[in-house]
Amino acid sequence: MRVTLRAMAKKTPPEHAAPLPPLPTKVYEKELRRLQVELVKLQEWTRSSGARLAVIFEGRDGAGKGGTISRITQYLNPRVVKVAALPAPSDRERSQWYFQRYVEHLPSAGEIVLFDRSWYNRAGVEYVMGYCTHDEHRQFLRQCPIFEQLLIDSGLILIKYWFSVSDQEQERRFQLRLHNPLKHWKLSQIDLESRLRWVEYSRAKDIMFVHTDTPESPWHVVEADDKQRARLNCFAHLLSMVPYKDVLRTPLTLPPRQTDGGYLRPPLDTYTYVPDHASSLLGKRAAH
Repeated sequence: MRVTLRAMAKKTPPEHAAPLPPLPTKVYEKELRRLQVELVKLQEWTRSSGARLAVIFEGRDGAGKGGTISRITQYLNPRVVKVAALPAPSDRERSQWYFQRYVEHLPSAGEIVLFDRSWYNRAGVEYVMGYCTHDEHRQFLRQCPIFEQLLIDSGLILIKYWFSVSDQEQERRFQLRLHNPLKHWKLSQIDLESRLRWVEYSRAKDIMFVHTDTPESPWHVVEADDKQRARLNCFAHLLSMVPYKDVLRTPLTLPPRQTDGGYLRPPLDTYTYVPDHASSLLGKRAAH
């Protein structure tokens, strides 16, 4: 069943709603920690129950997907919770069935995979930038709901998020990336091109939603102009979508350390130590 744009508009709030007041830092940090504890419980339930959970993060460049994913994984076990951020396909992968290279990154029993962009590249950047043909785009829109239904029928829990950011907020974030050396790597030529093709990307997203926002595999839109609100809203919603239980083990008891039994360690001056750069900073501070 496909959803019309008229129906979709009723389900989602306006893309450019009036800004809400920022959350106090203490309120944000307290709730973030509480939700991260719940995410640890979700992880342990997934591991112990053998569930398979895949979460897709899509949206415009600069919408805050990466920051949200990093806060999700901050305290989680990378052996259980994995991030799939695939590079451009190789020549071999281009010759495969389009979904094939994504299948190998899907979670096995007891795993969670967070897709930092996904097979929906074909409906977005590939379509807008001309990296795929119109026939390939149409084929994707036809096959994608079927592909996702097969995944769901196999027992996979599939959750899809679209991070929505306004034109003005995206420009502000791009400007910050331009002038912050720590974030230069986040700004690519494709990102800059997305500014020139804002309307084309909007049209591509609308077409994608018409074909892939289904009752079985719906899109959940995250209003992301306020990054802190977006993270908390996304975490709380994600936790509400999975029937996890608290299966955390009782705290372990730390055993006493083994006695040395007469063993003597080598002298400390036999090791090569990393220079104490931190102490040199204290010296510079005293000099000033």
